[in-house]
Amino acid sequence: MSSNRFSLSSASFSAPSRGRWFRRRIITLAVLSLAAGSVNLARAQTVVASAPAAASTPSAQETSLPPIEVLAAPPMNPLTVVTDPKTPRQPLPASDGADYLKTIPGFATVRSGGTNGDLVLRGMFGSRLGILTNGAALQGACPGRMDAPASYISPESYDKVTVIKGPETVIYGPGASAGTVAFERDTPRFDAPGMRFDGSLVGGSYGRNDQNADLAAGTQDMYARIIANHAHSQDYKDGDGNAVPSQWDKWNADAAIGITPDANTRLELTAGTGDGYAKYAGRSMDGVHFRRETFGLRFDKKHINDVIQRIEAQVYYNEADHVMDNYTLRAPDPLSSMPMPMASEVRRRTAGGRVAATLNLADPLTLVTGVDVQANKLDSRSAMAMMGAASVDYGSQPWRANATMWNIGAFGELTWDLSETKRAIAGLRVDRSSARDDRPTVSGMMGMTKPNPTFGGERVNYLPSGFARYEQDLAGTPAMWYAGIGHSERFPDYWELFSPKQGPAGSVNAFSSIQPEKTTQLDVGAQYKTEKLDAWVSAYAGMVQDFILFDYTPGMMGATSRATNVNARIAGSEVGGTWRPAKAWRFETSLAYAYGHNADSGGALPQIPPLEARFALGYAHRAWSAGALWRVVAPQRSVALGEGNVVGKDFGPSAGFGVLSLHAQYDFSKKVQFTIGIDNVLNKSYYEHLNLAGNAGFGFPANTPVMEPGRTAWARLRVKL
Repeated sequence: MSSNRFSLSSASFSAPSRGRWFRRRIITLAVLSLAAGSVNLARAQTVVASAPAAASTPSAQETSLPPIEVLAAPPMNPLTVVTDPKTPRQPLPASDGADYLKTIPGFATVRSGGTNGDLVLRGMFGSRLGILTNGAALQGACPGRMDAPASYISPESYDKVTVIKGPETVIYGPGASAGTVAFERDTPRFDAPGMRFDGSLVGGSYGRNDQNADLAAGTQDMYARIIANHAHSQDYKDGDGNAVPSQWDKWNADAAIGITPDANTRLELTAGTGDGYAKYAGRSMDGVHFRRETFGLRFDKKHINDVIQRIEAQVYYNEADHVMDNYTLRAPDPLSSMPMPMASEVRRRTAGGRVAATLNLADPLTLVTGVDVQANKLDSRSAMAMMGAASVDYGSQPWRANATMWNIGAFGELTWDLSETKRAIAGLRVDRSSARDDRPTVSGMMGMTKPNPTFGGERVNYLPSGFARYEQDLAGTPAMWYAGIGHSERFPDYWELFSPKQGPAGSVNAFSSIQPEKTTQLDVGAQYKTEKLDAWVSAYAGMVQDFILFDYTPGMMGATSRATNVNARIAGSEVGGTWRPAKAWRFETSLAYAYGHNADSGGALPQIPPLEARFALGYAHRAWSAGALWRVVAPQRSVALGEGNVVGKDFGPSAGFGVLSLHAQYDFSKKVQFTIGIDNVLNKSYYEHLNLAGNAGFGFPANTPVMEPGRTAWARLRVKL
């Protein structure tokens, strides 16, 4: 693709220097306008005498609040988990998307501080896991993933989280070989003018405090919704009483206004913004800004005729603007490789769209088909000061283009109901993925810059993906089983093309030589459900050709990263069950295991989480409930020293541990709920295997892991009106 093909998108990206200030003012005005509209809609309710009051609000049954969740709900469909992020969870309510998802079997996070961990699913990292918010892609900008995609997500501001494990769908975008996560908001519909509110307050150890508010107002024909939240925590202490640099603060505000002329039609305009900061024990810099701006327009029409069941169309623009420095939340270390104040601002601007149709081809055949497109532009600016200076004026520096990336994909996913008990699902997707290297220079020896040999170069790949799965309900038994095979080809992401200092042996850099990954994976599983017992099991095995691997070589100026391609084998399983021996009692358990093998070297793949089990006991009687969670993690001795991904590497085996947590809950009514919890009751001192070594700037010795929080008490009050 030639460079001039990005001209239309480039026009939208090249905002003037005051553009960010203007956009934030527009978002603020939009939120205030929607708030005023909500009040007016509420006033309108009082003048609609013919509308019964009950019509504008859900029934009492619908407004009753769910109990605390310590293990994720069992899969609703094969390989698919759907959860409610507003439901209270243990451990402590999540600070971001990664913190929330790690409670689902198969997920883990790479810790670098108190928040903004990086997600891992079944041992797979980065863009192998697709993450969508309201159908739009929002990715981070930092070349070291300090602002991982999930760090911009406040889970409680969404209504539903859908997880699809494995390469078993093609309709949510390219390259998600490990799985797909969709954070979604429902459409608030009203039978009569009215308002709804859902809010919560959280307080806990180490200064933790959250405030969440979700207000919607509307009529049959339109609605407005405002979602705002703020969360904060100070440095926590580990089980030995040692303070861990981990302070963070975040806020978000989102607004939506929609038109619903009938029950099958929606046109919605959205806008959102947010910011925050985070101190990182495991990095040489802290994140002092995590600015987010999002705009979107969505159209949805259902039941058009006997053939066209649904039409969806969406366009969006997302911007992540991240600032990192080594002086705002810490003092520069005069003995480190960064002894003077330094700051860097990185930015990713994403424009995208999607059009899809659901077609009823015949009574047993349903096809979802469409096209999606995405364009990303990444740039940065940085500055440093003399030793002894208090700060750096990075904002006066010019922006430096780093990369431009495009993707356009066409997909089709067919469901064939063979009978009342048998189904076949298959999908096919083709993507045209490309990237351009916009860096005129790159870093060289001793921190000096040198001309970039691939400056202005562009690479293009056409990548097919697909899957086929068979599902069967067992006759006379409340059980079903499934088996599927999927193939996904993934274009290297920004961090794999542009972050490594070196590429494969003999290449000029990673951009010129890293090949797309090709994953072929078999998934099998079964589910069983009765009044007293739910049980499920899933297992997978696959081969990854050209798996993108990072290795780190120590040097005088720190470790040098290299990205290479290897062949790999992966396998694993998740198992879970719930037993209800009596009306008041509930026993739950889950088990997750992942395996990775480097077929080229004969060793292990790095950054594979260890075997993990969870056991939960719950008791509920009328308005009261209480329970316990015991999380047990095995030692991990299968490691690849010095190898990993763009965020972390294996620096040794890790010990196993067990953590006990307790909780209790009281429902004052169907609309007011109070939950308390104590995580790590025994004040265990431990760390996770997936970890960043503590940074020397905070006094951590080399390869010392970042410890987990010690005993943590918290309370949560939720009100839903």
